[in-house]
Amino acid sequence: MLSAYEKAKTDLQQSPKVWLVTGCAGFIGSNLLETLLKLDQRVVGLDNFSTGKKVNLDEVRSLVTNEQWARFRFIEGDIRDLSTCQDACTGVDYVLHQAALGSVPRSIDDPLTSHASNVTGQLHMLVAARDAGVKRVVYAASSSTYGDHPGLPKVENVIGRPLSPYAVTKFVNELYADVFARCYGLESIGLRYFNVFGPRQDPDGAYAAVIPKWIAALLRGDTIYINGTGETSRDFCYVQNAVQANLLAATTTNPQSVNQVYNVAVNARTTLLELFALLRDGLAVARPDLQSVLPVHRDFRVGDVLHSQADVGKAKELLGYRPAHTICDGLAEALGWYTKDL
Repeated sequence: MLSAYEKAKTDLQQSPKVWLVTGCAGFIGSNLLETLLKLDQRVVGLDNFSTGKKVNLDEVRSLVTNEQWARFRFIEGDIRDLSTCQDACTGVDYVLHQAALGSVPRSIDDPLTSHASNVTGQLHMLVAARDAGVKRVVYAASSSTYGDHPGLPKVENVIGRPLSPYAVTKFVNELYADVFARCYGLESIGLRYFNVFGPRQDPDGAYAAVIPKWIAALLRGDTIYINGTGETSRDFCYVQNAVQANLLAATTTNPQSVNQVYNVAVNARTTLLELFALLRDGLAVARPDLQSVLPVHRDFRVGDVLHSQADVGKAKELLGYRPAHTICDGLAEALGWYTKDL
């Protein structure tokens, strides 16, 4: 018997749709783009390259056929411009809205820009999708919405107070989506991502996520810094799990599953010390000199939460979500991507 995800992919290949992927040159967006094109879907991509990279699009181009790539239309533009969003939504069935300025520290440094991209930008997309008659919007929500609530694992209907401007923006995304469903009948589903990682995640810059940042630092021989004791834990989620959740959310025909938010994770906890050991030992297969490397500890970072773990029961029940990759499975693929040029 086919899983819900395999059935969704089979159905899409038999009856192709038109998709808009915002942030298509970014990490999650480019993985969504690759999957959709390989399923012979028509895709409109929107990105302003503020955090996305042209090289990600180039890599996707190298992984699909000429016929599949011909089904892709790219728009270089900004979700903070309503007319750009309206152009992108024209003739689209489903919107996968990934464009945002991520990072808690970035939002603390510059809350205005985070608000403009994450809140105003999403509002533009909702307005454009509503006016274009889009069937459904699936948007990137965030585990940061759980804020200071200490309970584990995290369940969707119990949240705390936000700990950063970024967390505020992602909670507002959920509020706007809910209001657009109530006021205008626009279907939407929010996916609260938990520490997604995988190929094409940028290792550079002040706001790089921990996994690609540490991989790059280990390969360069730079010092690895751990904020706090290292017992801080996260529910690390491989990007293909997130891709699965997006396609299931967009195509579900269960009326109870729509206009909801879902955790996207694997329901597991890995401490930063455990993560460091996994990365070091994985890389040491090709680089034995890394086996003796140790991290350096420093102060805990303002705005971070101590522990994060997701209950994914709601997504399993209502979407048929079945995370196919544990952190070890995901790292086995991700490390291969980061070390392919060694």
